[in-house]
Amino acid sequence: MLMQVEQLTRRYGETRAVDDLNFTLHRGQVLGLLGPNGAGKSTTLRMLAGVLAPDAGRIVINGVDLFDQPRRAKQAIGYLPEPPPLYHELTVDEQLHYSARLHGLSRAASRQAVAHVKERCGLTEVGRRLTGNLSRGYQQRTGIAQAILHDPPVIILDEPTVGLDPIQLREIRTLIRTLGREHGVILSTHLLTEVQTTCSHVQILRAGRQVYSGALADLEPRQQPGRLLIGLNVPPPVSDLAELPHVTQVDDLGEGRFRIHHAPGALLHRILVELAYDHGWDLWELTPERLGLEQIFFDLTVGQETAA
Repeated sequence: MLMQVEQLTRRYGETRAVDDLNFTLHRGQVLGLLGPNGAGKSTTLRMLAGVLAPDAGRIVINGVDLFDQPRRAKQAIGYLPEPPPLYHELTVDEQLHYSARLHGLSRAASRQAVAHVKERCGLTEVGRRLTGNLSRGYQQRTGIAQAILHDPPVIILDEPTVGLDPIQLREIRTLIRTLGREHGVILSTHLLTEVQTTCSHVQILRAGRQVYSGALADLEPRQQPGRLLIGLNVPPPVSDLAELPHVTQVDDLGEGRFRIHHAPGALLHRILVELAYDHGWDLWELTPERLGLEQIFFDLTVGQETAA
């Protein structure tokens, strides 16, 4: 286990920006910290990186308590805040060599580490260019490169793809997935596509509180068909459809189309086909409707808030 977080809490006055957060991170995982703006993502990352003190809780990094032995624990962290902390008057090579020395690497080790991360992050051709003249994509690459110079087991990235064009997005996502094979990576984002294309695990926050934590694949049961879209040229009254076995709700969509909510595992489609044939409903559409990640995210964040 590379990181263990227990009951992490941070207040600003009466507001709990992060409230009782718990999760673990293992090597080979890319954990997406997902939530709407103001959910507490950046505050969480700053505490995990040791640059913001929590009001309560415990963070253990690579077996070392961050608050008992902060210097030792931080040696196991590579942190990229938003925006990347670059000196725009330095070249990429100068920026990386400076960062390597800050990490405590010797001159010989710095040369070797800089050459390695430049190749890994696709910076070999821009080493002599000023960081201030780089595109946003190359600035993000440089920021990631300086975060991994000392080969930390834990890499923390705050909004690493914000402001990138589609080509840059693809390149940075590929880089993050590659890093995730050998390290444990935590990244914050409010983009659902970022989680789907990059992450193996997800932590969803709402108003500082954890509303989901686990493997992205474990969200799949939530996406199993529990709704059917049907179209009928000669539909019966909605009340007749609502009385069918295992049906929990019927939405009249107009023009002979209905959304039928049913109990998990119900074979309602067979019943509907038989009834449509027997009663002359003239069935022209029968489509299982899956609950996508966007709807799951809405239900776990905005949906819960609305219900409250």
